Amino acid sequence: HFYDMLSFIFGANTVNVVHYRGASAAAGYMEFERARVRWVLSIDRDHLPSYTPAQQTTHRSITVDGEEIEFSAGFTDLHTASYQNVLDGNGFGLDVVRPSIELVNHIRTAPLEPKRGERHPDIGKLFA
Repeated sequence: HFYDMLSFIFGANTVNVVHYRGASAAAGYMEFERARVRWVLSIDRDHLPSYTPAQQTTHRSITVDGEEIEFSAGFTDLHTASYQNVLDGNGFGLDVVRPSIELVNHIRTAPLEPKRGERHPDIGKLFA
């Protein structure tokens, strides 16, 4: 999962702020030992970047030192393989997935702090 990737690459999460939370989207700011992260998660196609191809239903990217790395393609296959691994009895234990579950719980329940931390440049789309 994305949070696991971030913590693996950038170290422990030290700050976790939720700027916006709605029925179809959330946005916020996190700090890790070696990174600052402005994030938007949405299930609304209208929130996709304007350059997203019409047949593409997701956009996954990370920008590091000003360079965007887009990794939307292949994620469906990765999720299918991961779920098959779980069904085969080779899933991850609670000790491994607990940080991701706690992060999602925090996003769902934390008080909104829209002025704390850096805001994602696309957050305006959530209010349109």
